[in-house]
Amino acid sequence: MRGDLAAAALPLALPDVEQARRDAAGAVAQLDDYILPRYRSLDAPLLAVVGGSTGAGKSTLVNALVGHPVTRSGAIRPTTRQPILLHHPSEAAWFEGQRVLPSLSRIRGYVASSPVPASRAGAVPDAGAMSSLVLVADPAVPAGIAVLDAPDVDSISDDNRKLAAQLLAAADLWIFVTTANRYADAVPWKLLLDAASRDIMVAVVLDRVPPGAEREVSEDLRSLLDREGLDAAQLFMIPETTLNPLGMLPAGTVLPIRTWLGELAADAAGRSEIARRTLNGTVRALAGRVAAVAQAAREQEAAADNLEAAAVSAYHDAAGRILDATRDGALLRGEVLARWQDFVGTGEFFRALEQNVGRFRDRLGAFFRGEPPPAVRVEAAIETGLQAVIIDEAANAAEDTDQRWRTDPAGRQLLGTADLSGTTPGFEDRAAAEIRAWQEALMELIRTEGQGKRTQARWLSFGINGLGAALMIVVFSMTAGLTGLEVGVAGGTAVVGQRLLEAVFGEDAVRRMAEKAREDLHARCQRLLAEERQKFLTRLPERDERAPQTLAAHADALVRLADAA
Repeated sequence: MRGDLAAAALPLALPDVEQARRDAAGAVAQLDDYILPRYRSLDAPLLAVVGGSTGAGKSTLVNALVGHPVTRSGAIRPTTRQPILLHHPSEAAWFEGQRVLPSLSRIRGYVASSPVPASRAGAVPDAGAMSSLVLVADPAVPAGIAVLDAPDVDSISDDNRKLAAQLLAAADLWIFVTTANRYADAVPWKLLLDAASRDIMVAVVLDRVPPGAEREVSEDLRSLLDREGLDAAQLFMIPETTLNPLGMLPAGTVLPIRTWLGELAADAAGRSEIARRTLNGTVRALAGRVAAVAQAAREQEAAADNLEAAAVSAYHDAAGRILDATRDGALLRGEVLARWQDFVGTGEFFRALEQNVGRFRDRLGAFFRGEPPPAVRVEAAIETGLQAVIIDEAANAAEDTDQRWRTDPAGRQLLGTADLSGTTPGFEDRAAAEIRAWQEALMELIRTEGQGKRTQARWLSFGINGLGAALMIVVFSMTAGLTGLEVGVAGGTAVVGQRLLEAVFGEDAVRRMAEKAREDLHARCQRLLAEERQKFLTRLPERDERAPQTLAAHADALVRLADAA
């Protein structure tokens, strides 16, 4: 599951995708920082993370719990520049490796040998980076529990806030520090609600409680905790008091918290139960996060499918319009019609064809044996006209796809500032080359069909271009797209070509060749357009179509695992 989450690609700019990306990254981080390490070592010391709002007194509390300054505290914010993990000296091996919080490097701290002011607490070497974890071995920390002093959850520093959230997600239990005048702030409560979803053990420390306000404040805070599903949370209060010259609280103010931690540390069975409970709750909460990523992956898949379908549809329609143009007579207008008339002659030629096919053959043969046959001009005119249709329809498909993609947020992101609304460079040349290849294939079709026809050998020897031009005209001779005089002229000229071909090959063979030539042309146009639409499709991200189902299956498995625990 960890590998599938890390590989989950959510590249398209869909609504709420940023939250889904955070969910995926957070799920991977929590697996690395807490779930997998705790699953592999249920007997490891509990990790109690001390978190809270800016200036709530977290570092002061940690110093008081061990009885001497080990972390910075002061008025300048943000105060905690690096997370500090205090552990019993005998349990260093649990934390010196990358078992927990593997993305953070380790720095070995030390306990100051003599008292120093809190502003110069010597336990923390200041490396200045938020990517390291300072380890401090201190015999004042009870074996079985490590205490981690985290940055402010509402710090003005983005790095501090992100790291605080990461550390809290790696906790077995939270010691949440707030003050009498800030305990209802929104940011801390968002994290406390996350704790409730994980079923994690929480202790709330209410700091700087004014004399006489203990009952009122504690009752109000307790009602808030109960209402949000945190009725089992421990609640401790620290009265408003003056710190000594070392910045330390009076020892008695934190005695209840120290006693509570000591009792947890001394109870091996209780520690194991806390670890299992937090692990199980975290796994259950993770299931919801993974399910959200699975849904986001489904939405990505659907969005990519829609964008792909828009491009495929536009170019498919363009191919259909080209095919229509090749069979409705539209290509027999203009230059093609003029060149074909030059080739076959005028009405006198039609009458000769009707009166005597043999006479027609003689005259046409003489025509071929004279100057270079004008059939080549027919081929060139067909190439020019067909190329214009293909280019125009390819441009229309590109414009249509570009417009449809730009109406979609994901499509706009993929296109960026690129203008793909026209044909790609070199498309005109590729289209012309494909048409010439089609014409050559059509000539080869005539040669193949004429093999073994001894009586027609002399036609094939000097009339292959003429026969080819005639077959092209037959391919384009359905006159539904022509009107008026064009119908008569084009229809008549097409009859000439068809009669000529039938005289050589027979009616069935002509029909078969025309159909095969049309299918070949359509296939070539489809290939041209498929290559063109790749300029859109290659912008779509690579995707694993199984990812949504795989992630959803993982989410279901997590729920079953949590239910069985």
